[in-house]
Amino acid sequence: MAKQRSAPNSTGALQTGIVIASHGRHCVVETPDGQHVICHPRGKKSQAVVGDRVRWQASEDEGTIEKVDARRNLFYRQDEIRTKSFAANLDHVLILVAAEPEFSEHQLTRALIAAEAERIAPIIALNKSDLVAPFERAWAKLAPYRRMHYGVLPLSLTASGEVDRVALLKLLTGKTTLVLGPSGAGKSTLINLLVPGALALTGEISKALASGKHTTTSTSWYWVDKASQTALIDSPGFQEFGLHHIEPMQLAGLMPDIAEHASNCKFYNCTHLHEPGCGVIPQVESASGERPISAARYKIYGELFAELSQTPRY
Repeated sequence: MAKQRSAPNSTGALQTGIVIASHGRHCVVETPDGQHVICHPRGKKSQAVVGDRVRWQASEDEGTIEKVDARRNLFYRQDEIRTKSFAANLDHVLILVAAEPEFSEHQLTRALIAAEAERIAPIIALNKSDLVAPFERAWAKLAPYRRMHYGVLPLSLTASGEVDRVALLKLLTGKTTLVLGPSGAGKSTLINLLVPGALALTGEISKALASGKHTTTSTSWYWVDKASQTALIDSPGFQEFGLHHIEPMQLAGLMPDIAEHASNCKFYNCTHLHEPGCGVIPQVESASGERPISAARYKIYGELFAELSQTPRY
């Protein structure tokens, strides 16, 4: 899978490519004929991210990105200090969680909201179905997400899991998918199941970026098929997922179970927290019986609304 990683000795017209790895201001661009070229942006122009289509120009043994083509979307998180972009031009975000260790519903919800904000279709995959009791608990915890018609895929990932491989390819073929997952969920196993040798390829690219002034890569693009129609993007893990780019009043519309009932509110600017005539509050489950909105989800909504209401807007 090794490919040439030096810029062609040509000048003049801009060349095209796709960003397949990035770290800081440096990235690796794959050309239409499969070459890998280390590139950096010219001056202080906006940084390219994995998945970007770019126009670049050869410069000695590297390249300079002159233009980032218009993006369909950009999946990112934002906290009080910085914005972290994961990838651009996505069809799916696959959020991989596991029966063990227990996953955070708060983190899952934040990732789903970020995907909804960019109109990227999310897929939830629950790994370790072979752990019967933990899996049953985790599957029950995901019931509200199945009711919202999110795809929830059960997996038991192993290096030779042909059944899981077929199930994943059925969903992902012909698409560009970012894979997210906390430590221990099985993200590396999933990547290597669909892209044998992925870790070796990452090592090659990291070595190229690590030479001289460059450093190791943190986000990587892999082609699943020889025809280069199906792609996976492996992202670094994260402990926090800030949503400070979301306005508080946007939040309900990005949570499908709450959005379904928000149109029934008496007041157009209802926060769904305390107002009379709210269409959401009566739909929250309670000790007296089941209702369409889980109590856990509604609690998360309230906590996120409070957090975002305190976020400075510039």
